[in-house]
Amino acid sequence: MSLQQHAEKKYDPLDATLKFVDRKDDLDPLGDDEDSLRAEMSCGHAVTPESLTLWCRSQLDEGIYKFRCPAIVEGTKQCNKEWSYTEVRRLADLTVEEIKYFEETIASLATAQYCEIQPCPQCKTNVERKDLSNLCVQCTICTADQEKTYQFCWQCLKQWKGPGPRSDRCDNNGCTNKDLQLLQMCKNISLPQFERKKRATDQQTLSFQDSYCQNLSDKRIKNEPSGSSGEEIRPSRYHPELCGQERRLRSSVFRR
Repeated sequence: MSLQQHAEKKYDPLDATLKFVDRKDDLDPLGDDEDSLRAEMSCGHAVTPESLTLWCRSQLDEGIYKFRCPAIVEGTKQCNKEWSYTEVRRLADLTVEEIKYFEETIASLATAQYCEIQPCPQCKTNVERKDLSNLCVQCTICTADQEKTYQFCWQCLKQWKGPGPRSDRCDNNGCTNKDLQLLQMCKNISLPQFERKKRATDQQTLSFQDSYCQNLSDKRIKNEPSGSSGEEIRPSRYHPELCGQERRLRSSVFRR
């Protein structure tokens, strides 16, 4: 039964669990039903059971199972505070049919978000793929009904053909990873601004090496007694980790 076929829902004025308020419905501020009681949600905005039901139902129809307050608080800014399903069920005064629809839809959307689930191409029962590297998936319902193993391809959704497990494709014609195929067909794009930045960075690196490469000869200084001739060893400003070794070499040279 659709929502429109239900009798209009109204709050029980004797319900002490609700906080009634005397102001417009924040979900339907242009509504003209002044006789309906408004209750306050946890975010502080007023609703009627009808407006709350219709808003949350529209969210489920769009694939959104976390309900947030759409009331305008500043200019065009929405409240956006999340409501729990328990609060929605109570203040929307959901019927038995609505509760069943809401809970089944919420479970389905949440499962699709956190699990790899697709309907079996044969029996249409939802099947979870636990091994994400294997496209060969077995449907337990079809296997039990047919009394033999029924497997299908997660990618092309046809009965599995060929050896398995496989992560790239099955042997059915046209079984391809469309996202990967799209990337392979994409043309290379030149971004001149990034090329200029890369060239500038490369030039700076070369300039640094040309200017200060004399300070990077720690191994040569350490292995060759170049200081024995009395030549002063200059410490490095840009590589302080070498300065300690250079100072030790300097002191040992001038003690001779």
